[in-house]
Amino acid sequence: MKKYYISRIISIIILMTLIISVTGCTIQAKSANLMEGIEAETISEKKLDETFVNQTANFSVNLFQKTIKENENSFISPLSVLLALSMTANGANTITKEEMEALLAGGSSIEELNEYLYSYVKQLPSEKGSKLNIANSIWFRDDEKRFTVKQDFLQKNATYYGAAAFKSPFDDTTKKDINLWVKNNTDGMIDEIIDQIDQDTVMYLINAVVFDARWENVYKKNDIYSGEFTAWDGTKRSVKMMKSDESIYIEDDNATGFIKNYENGHYSFVTLLPKEGVSIEDYISSLTGEHFLSLLNNAKVANVSAQLPKFKFDYKVIMNDALISLGLDTSFNSDGADFSNLGNSTNGNIYIGEVLHNSYISVDELGTKAGAVTKVEMKDESAMMGYTVKLDRPFLFAIIDNNTKIPIFLGTVMDIGKGL
Repeated sequence: MKKYYISRIISIIILMTLIISVTGCTIQAKSANLMEGIEAETISEKKLDETFVNQTANFSVNLFQKTIKENENSFISPLSVLLALSMTANGANTITKEEMEALLAGGSSIEELNEYLYSYVKQLPSEKGSKLNIANSIWFRDDEKRFTVKQDFLQKNATYYGAAAFKSPFDDTTKKDINLWVKNNTDGMIDEIIDQIDQDTVMYLINAVVFDARWENVYKKNDIYSGEFTAWDGTKRSVKMMKSDESIYIEDDNATGFIKNYENGHYSFVTLLPKEGVSIEDYISSLTGEHFLSLLNNAKVANVSAQLPKFKFDYKVIMNDALISLGLDTSFNSDGADFSNLGNSTNGNIYIGEVLHNSYISVDELGTKAGAVTKVEMKDESAMMGYTVKLDRPFLFAIIDNNTKIPIFLGTVMDIGKGL
């Protein structure tokens, strides 16, 4: 039997550094901990100011806008991508570093962003009923003649991201080690992220995020009824609708919605339904991170008759074009990229080859189950008013932490599969 008594959100980030035209020899050996002698430095937490919150929200919404596909359900974890790229940025230099700082930190330094993200992750609550765990690891091919890593790069990722680092032969043993690490850091929900290791791969940076929470008020049997959802193309779908009385209402000129809390009140599920005559594409394109935060910060306490369909889907998107359009020009350029602070390769310049994001979400009466995988491949070369929000046509949703209101996940539902 599937267990749906708690909601689960999993996010795995994989960053792969590849080198073109390298030899294919490997060494049969177990992964060795490279962090011996390197300890995370003790640092003070940085106050999360309005600038950081707004910048992070803007990055999240901008990335979401660039990665949705026309007339398809979409779902990404901006936080996962941000953490992955920020770890990578610690290896960038000159103009590549400047471009990554402009996109990820709004022009602030990567060093300052490290401090902000360290403090942000530290303040994300994790307890029974609303657990959130984040883990990072770095894996290097054991071939010092070909590739050497900068110790300062390891030190920064150990200090600010708690990343463990392993020297490994990049053979079947490494594949098993990495998949075991992922399984252990996702509570067994994801047991494999690598099916093979290419001969020109020299590095993996992996981030795993597990969110495990129960609705504050779960839906009862009597709250479920057969309803209808109108897909983006006008097709009518028979769905299972979940009805509830909520108390947090949000609205702007073009959309209405509600906020539903998870247990302990640390995290929430946010919905936004474009008003009649407003397409979801137009609404999303007009959205900014700061407006999203303003919507949540100006939410009103009200009686909300809410109706949410059960749904599930997966999503895959290559983020190269999105990130290039957002300013990472040289990072993907085999000649122009500068990741010299990461390490050195005798085979050529190191650059990002591909950023691939896979995700999955399921929402039902007892909670949310979701996952995301991002692979960054690097190569060288009082009396209250009453409202009704019925999500029976395309809508936007998010999962936020209630302290900063930053979206940890963002998605759209354009259609619902048969039988849900």
